[in-house]
Amino acid sequence: MAEDKAQEKRSWFWNFVDNIQGDKVILIIITMLIMFSIVAIFSSTSLLADSQTSRLDIFKEQMLTVLGGIVIIAVCYMIPKIWVFRVLSQFGFIVSVLLLVLLHTPLGVEVNGAVRAIRLGPVQVHAYEVTKVAMIMYLAWAVHAYKNDSFKMAGWLASRFKSLSFLARPGWKRFTYIFAPILIVCVGILFGSFSSTVFIGGIMFITILIGGIKFKEILAPAMLCIVAAGLCAGIYFISGGKAFGRFATALSRMTMGEKHEDIKNLRPGTIEFQEALDAIKQPASAKIAIHEGGLLGKGPGNSTQKYTVPLMFSDYMFSFIIEEYGLVGGIVVIMLYVSLLARASLIVRACDNDFAKTAVAGLAVLISGQALMHMFINADMGPLTGQTLPMISHGKSSFFAFSIAFGVLLSISKMAKAKIRKEEEESEPLVEGMGIQDENVAATLSELDAFEAGQEQNTY
Repeated sequence: MAEDKAQEKRSWFWNFVDNIQGDKVILIIITMLIMFSIVAIFSSTSLLADSQTSRLDIFKEQMLTVLGGIVIIAVCYMIPKIWVFRVLSQFGFIVSVLLLVLLHTPLGVEVNGAVRAIRLGPVQVHAYEVTKVAMIMYLAWAVHAYKNDSFKMAGWLASRFKSLSFLARPGWKRFTYIFAPILIVCVGILFGSFSSTVFIGGIMFITILIGGIKFKEILAPAMLCIVAAGLCAGIYFISGGKAFGRFATALSRMTMGEKHEDIKNLRPGTIEFQEALDAIKQPASAKIAIHEGGLLGKGPGNSTQKYTVPLMFSDYMFSFIIEEYGLVGGIVVIMLYVSLLARASLIVRACDNDFAKTAVAGLAVLISGQALMHMFINADMGPLTGQTLPMISHGKSSFFAFSIAFGVLLSISKMAKAKIRKEEEESEPLVEGMGIQDENVAATLSELDAFEAGQEQNTY
């Protein structure tokens, strides 16, 4: 009796798994990333806990964040038609601009030395994290609309006003709907983070390139973005660092190697030595964590560098994972993100429209690209950028934004699989497709029987 109940429970579980129509590999990747997040956040938050906040409180907060992310993924997954995503995506640019503008209002909140978040009552929204996903979805819509020539507003204005007839030209449509939004968003982000501007801008250009915009058509807008960045840098120097102050942070991080050398010439115990030590403490401790992790790591909860790196749970999460779980744990995490990129390429092949292809490719490149950049920075292979490890590092806005991204990937993969299954059901049998009919097969078999019978008679 007990065995029958156990068998019934197992059957229910596997039936539930079988009924999930989205790509199960991506579902496994999401599950493993979430598991890493729960364990790693609980072990790496020693400096978050204070007299009013215990580690249990932090764990509860992370669990609520994870549950919220799962709900977001489920809601996106249950969207039945891709046109819903396409309609919502065209507002991605408006949402991004609105968030970037609100940063310069009393609602703006300083995060790590720059105003990057917005306070909406009890909720704090990190503008850049939302902008990443919103702009990828918007560009997927824009590329699809450009290829199908379905920019209704541009067409209406061109036909209504003769002075705006130039808007009907393909070049102006590309600039108005694709390149201008990229430039505007990059300038908006530049006020708060130079590294985020470079990263997000690069991902947006890669997305439209994957979507089918020709490389030669991207060169001029890319040069325009570089010129705009140069102008902003000029404004920074002319204003004495009062405008676009994040250039100073970028320059400081680019010369971090020189600071490592300068500290050798300072006398320990002096104010200059302590200031220089504080400047290099986090990247140096991250490298120490990777070195001490070895092959198998120190084990869960045994990290020591989390006591010296305030942002270990965020900017240096990969270093923490290697310290506690070793090179083996680090390789597992790397494989998850690389597998996501490989799996997304298979989904792209199954998609039948430019919006789905661009959205899936762009989101996969965003997630994997940010993860790899986070790892490179932790290994001291580049200047600190503040990019978190997707779905693992601490941060509600980041977790929720990437939950939307994974939800979209699962939903589109579900639709792509349904399309493939429908085509297989409607396709003709292979022999019929080759021109071989049933009656021809039957006749051929009859001739074969007659031939074999004749052979037997000759034998006897």
